Amino acid sequence: MRELIRKLVETSGPSGFEERIREVIRTEVEGLVDEVRVTPLGSLVAVRAGSGQGRRIMLAAHMDEIGVMVTHVDEKGFLRFAPLGGVFPINCVGSRVRFENGTLGVIGVEEKREDDDKIPRLDQLYLDVGASGRADCLLRVGDAAVFERPFAVQGRRLVSKAMDDRIGCAVLIETLRRLKQRRVPNELHVVFTVQEETTFSGARTAAYSIEPDLGIAVDITGTGDTPECYPMAVELGKGPAVKVQDQGLIAHPMVRELLIAAAEAAQVPVQMEVLERGATDATVIQIARAGVPSGCLSIPCRYGHTPSEMVDEEDVEGAVRVMVKAVTM
Repeated sequence: MRELIRKLVETSGPSGFEERIREVIRTEVEGLVDEVRVTPLGSLVAVRAGSGQGRRIMLAAHMDEIGVMVTHVDEKGFLRFAPLGGVFPINCVGSRVRFENGTLGVIGVEEKREDDDKIPRLDQLYLDVGASGRADCLLRVGDAAVFERPFAVQGRRLVSKAMDDRIGCAVLIETLRRLKQRRVPNELHVVFTVQEETTFSGARTAAYSIEPDLGIAVDITGTGDTPECYPMAVELGKGPAVKVQDQGLIAHPMVRELLIAAAEAAQVPVQMEVLERGATDATVIQIARAGVPSGCLSIPCRYGHTPSEMVDEEDVEGAVRVMVKAVTM
């Protein structure tokens, strides 16, 4: 699965501009399901028919990643930008971003700041694309870019930009691969959603059209195992996490218990997750139409929303095994 993960994280797909990553994922799933379609907003839906009187299950992982959007080009060719999703200044200065047309930008910071002893604000940052002036700049207001950082392997640990949530996409693709030769009673709607980092609109609209009996998001979560970190009972390498609660969801007991039972059946250790800051596609899946029992299987991830997000391969493998078992129970 390592090469699949590499392919996914190295493909550009800022929130609202997911065309490239959607085509990569489409190529991976077309031979594994009965139907592939694209929603009006751009989410990719892969449908596998059930073999019995099972449930209609929606599985969701978001394709988009955090990035930046040009808001102004000055006369010298420097760019101001707005965040696409949760972009934090502390992670930005000196970082590189890549635009859809291939242009590379370096994030700089204003040197003459009255508060230069503090973390700069986003409006004190700019992009340098090597232009000698506005006329020489190949970019315009509204162009989007993603952070550029190579995929790296350090033992069991995988490091890259866009693990949030290409790692969830990889889990769902691999789940479909392992189900290819198996009878599954449930009808599966595997949705690779758009705009989770900004509006949740991809999952919201897909869930409305699918009208599932239950929904499960697969996304990253934070950890509490780094020096002097925010306390959290999730660690890297201790297994995937079953969400109990986050800022947008109290996981439905039925879904939570299904994931726990699936983990036990698959002999995969899991952690229980309470995420005090952040949310997933499950937030909006749960309120589609009259309501959908929803939950989330989370991949522990250090340094989320930075260009160097870190996951553990065994946690990822465990998540696949849990998902395979959960949709076949």
